[in-house]
Amino acid sequence: MLSRWRLRLAVLALCLLGAATIYVTNILLTERFTESTRNRAEVRLTLYVANLMAELQRNAIVPQLLSRDPALIGALREGDFSLSTQRLLSYVDEIEAASLMLLDSDGRVVAATDRNRLGESFRGTPQFVNAVRSNSTIFTRGQTPQGGSSFVYSRRLTDSATTLGVILVAVDLARIERGWAGVSDAVYVTDSEGTIILSTEPRWRGQAEEDALALEPPSSAIDRALRATEIWNDFPIDAYFRGEAVMRRDQRVPFQGWRMVSFTSYSSVRERVNGVLALEVMGFAILLALLFWFSSRRSATRVAAFERESADLRKLNAALQREIAARKAMERNLQVAEQTVEQTSKLAALGEMSAAVSHELNQPLAAMKTYLAGARLLLQRKRPDETLASFQRIDDLIDRMGAITRQLKSYARKGSDAFEPVDARAAVSSALAMMEPQLKTREVEITRTLPSEPALIHGDRLRLEQVIINLLRNALDATKTATHPRIDVILALGDTVTLTVRDNGTGIEDLTELFEPFYTTKQPGDGVGLGLAISSGIVNDLGGRMTARNGAGGGAVFEVQLPLLKSDLRAAE
Repeated sequence: MLSRWRLRLAVLALCLLGAATIYVTNILLTERFTESTRNRAEVRLTLYVANLMAELQRNAIVPQLLSRDPALIGALREGDFSLSTQRLLSYVDEIEAASLMLLDSDGRVVAATDRNRLGESFRGTPQFVNAVRSNSTIFTRGQTPQGGSSFVYSRRLTDSATTLGVILVAVDLARIERGWAGVSDAVYVTDSEGTIILSTEPRWRGQAEEDALALEPPSSAIDRALRATEIWNDFPIDAYFRGEAVMRRDQRVPFQGWRMVSFTSYSSVRERVNGVLALEVMGFAILLALLFWFSSRRSATRVAAFERESADLRKLNAALQREIAARKAMERNLQVAEQTVEQTSKLAALGEMSAAVSHELNQPLAAMKTYLAGARLLLQRKRPDETLASFQRIDDLIDRMGAITRQLKSYARKGSDAFEPVDARAAVSSALAMMEPQLKTREVEITRTLPSEPALIHGDRLRLEQVIINLLRNALDATKTATHPRIDVILALGDTVTLTVRDNGTGIEDLTELFEPFYTTKQPGDGVGLGLAISSGIVNDLGGRMTARNGAGGGAVFEVQLPLLKSDLRAAE
């Protein structure tokens, strides 16, 4: 009788424990998963804002570059636009813009990637009028014939302070808008007045948020009843979308007062909570079954179980003794192996350091050889002043070699103690001057685009010059087989300082192993494959990132992004 009451009490206690556990679990997991869903929604919204700003900033630099195109300026000056449309078509694939249009001084379209718009007049439009009145790039939002929004950057083209025309670059934000669909329930962007200009729901464009949500009321009494019962979830319901409760997240877009808003459903939260609750119910059911099964065992079986457990323990003890002996022997072998690996690692590090020193000193040595040959020729011609200048350059190169060897000593343990504000423009100019001897031996067209204002970073100028020299040297080697070799060096300012080195060589065959040490596509004796590995490590030390890709028109494109030194940090420095 006593055992029966004990069984009943145990079952009752287990049921009460299960009910309390399920109740508490439902509350805690609902809060936790809701917070997790909210955080993921905020992270996605931050990524969407970053992608939108990247697209706007990438297109904003295009009018500035095209306004300096000598072919377009010459066409506007001479009135010959027979090749201008083809010129714009050659740009549109590379910059990934929606369309390009060239206007003359009267606002008439004289060249366009969409030939149907040739001859169209923009004389009274804000795109043309504001661009003619300003010396910078103008952003204008308008309306498309289909009722959507058009986003255009415009900039005037001048010749000796005379306005020749205007270049229009249409931004294709529709592909970013399509990328929002399928992750959140709805995403839209509003302008400074609260009007929706971009949205995953086409009917919302041109509406305010309240008016847009009112376009989808509950379709039946059942839907309205479901809305009323959703309050039991205790979710912070911000709005209803397609008859379902959703949370609303918004974030400011740092561009002309825009804001981005996303709606995320709670359905995933309820599914995850219900899944865990189902597992808990199943677990308590299993515990009840086990409780009844164990209570039905007879005492005789318990004795037999104890005897079997004793035998198993003796066997386990013997097996444990054998395993201890085996582990001791394994530890002795492991110690010997660790000593061997340590010695091998030291030899490998010594070999890598030797190869790195050889690689990084080749460039100054080649320059010194050129300057020595020039000094010998100057001495023969009795020009002592110019000879002393060559010797001074050789002395500077010797100091640079010393600095490089000091850097390579710390290749495996780098620090930022010597970092200071550095103007990236000066580093680019110095690197081009260092490469001058090699550039003179080849007919290579070098274009350099630098910003008008300082591009300050927090770093080491010598290391930055080392990275630029390595990229220029690789570009120079890659264009050996090109008919008209060309290297473009572009330094741009934005959220970061971005250095781009582009060539028209053969391109990159394997992007996955490009930055690995000792990986090279050069012939034996031309390189050991450490330039990009060392450069990537230097960029990482400076807090930046180095990437590589093949250009749309051929050749390789290397891009270095470094943190921009903020104004308050500049003042502190």
